[in-house]
This record gives sequence, structure tokens and C-alpha cells, in this order.
Amino acid sequence: MNIEAIRTLYRFEMARTLRTPTQSIVSPVISTSLYFVVFGSAIGSRIQEIGGVNYGSFIVPGLIMLSLLTQSISNAAFGIYMPRFSGTIYEVLSAPISSLEAVIAYVGAAASKSVMLGLVILVTSLLFVPMTIVHPFWMVVFIVLSAFTFSLLGFIIGIWAESWERLELVPQLVVTPLTFLGGSFYSIDMLPPFWQKVSLFNPVVYLISCLRWSFFGKADVSIAASLAVIVAFLAVCLGVVAWIFRTGYRLKN
Repeated sequence: MNIEAIRTLYRFEMARTLRTPTQSIVSPVISTSLYFVVFGSAIGSRIQEIGGVNYGSFIVPGLIMLSLLTQSISNAAFGIYMPRFSGTIYEVLSAPISSLEAVIAYVGAAASKSVMLGLVILVTSLLFVPMTIVHPFWMVVFIVLSAFTFSLLGFIIGIWAESWERLELVPQLVVTPLTFLGGSFYSIDMLPPFWQKVSLFNPVVYLISCLRWSFFGKADVSIAASLAVIVAFLAVCLGVVAWIFRTGYRLKN
């Protein structure tokens, strides 16, 4: 494996974060603070606790997952779309670097930036609410796994997109609504029975549930089911990426 090639591509992608700190770090922190002000004050004054957990603390895993998913997709999609848009992707394709190594570099950089952002949001939340993490190891595992999985999805979207509008289509019209409806700011146990069953078809429910379990030891769905959904989605994304490089879909034409 060409480690030097992976390192070079990885550093190049990570450097974009340092060049745009306002967009990459400051903006998400401000957005998280506003969520705490709006939801913590407006809804928290009416709902003191959910499942024995203070409402302000309860929404932290949902906020982290919301930013994690959207940023993972956006970072990975932009990271591969920009070389396609500018034509520099042909330099990567002609370089002595395999498809696997290119994916590791692009997806690894996007996932790294998303994990960093998730940790920044976690630290920011500590300024607003008290927090004790019951399973810190599993918290890191779920964050890294989710970031890597959705960075792969973002990579696929970046290959599929033919315009800047399409690049933002899936994150804005699909992922963000699913995250809001996936129990980010409430427990699905609070829903009527019919809507609880409907919510189980939302894959984001399982992501938020397992992350919330790592924080408080409580989950809306079983951890085994959550892990199965994440691993299955990861396998599908890996399969699609492998097909893209095998066929050259929208890379070689």
C-alpha cells in the first residue's frame, strides 16, 4: 500500500479545514449554541426531563449526530466533487495510487474533520449543561463509525452529483429531515404507537439511539439492532464505492 500517497492526499484535504476555520469550526459551534438557547430554553422549560435525563443534556447526542452526519456528507462530497469539477481528478487517477488508497485518503480526511467537529460540539455543550458519559469508549466508537460511514455516502454523492445544486440535494432534503425526525430532540417513546413503528424505518433513529446509550446508558432501540443497521449501511456504501472505481462511473468520462 502506498502510504505516502495516502498521507499526501489526506494532508491536502485536511488543509482545507485550516484555510476555512470560520466555516469549518466557528459556524457549527455558533449553531450548536443557538440550538441550546432555543431548544433548551423554549422546550426545556416545559420538558424538564426525558427518561430521568435533564432535557438539555438529553439533546446533546442528537446535536452531535446532526452535525456529524451533515458535515461528514458535505466534506466528503465536496472533497471529491471539486477535483472532478476542476479536472484535477485525472491527476489522481493517473498517479501511482490505487482506488482503495484514494478512498482511504478522501474518506479518512472527511471522517477526521467530522470527528473533530463532533468533539468540539461536545466540549461546547459542556458550557451549557452538566454531562457525564457512561460509556466513553463506545461513544468514540459510534462517532468514528458513523463519521466514516456517512463520509462514504458523501463520497458517493460527490461522484453522482453533476452540479453544485445536486451536491447539496441529499444533505439538505434527505439527511437533515431524517435527523430531525430521528429523535434528535425527543425520544421516540413519546410518539403514538403508530409513529413509533414508522420511526423504526428511519436509519438515523438507530444512530442517535446508540450514541445516546453511550452517554446515558438508555436507548430507544436495542444496541444490537443499532450496530446491525450501521454495519449494513457501511457495507452497502463500500460496495457502491467499489463498483464506482471498477466501472469508472463519472470518473473517466
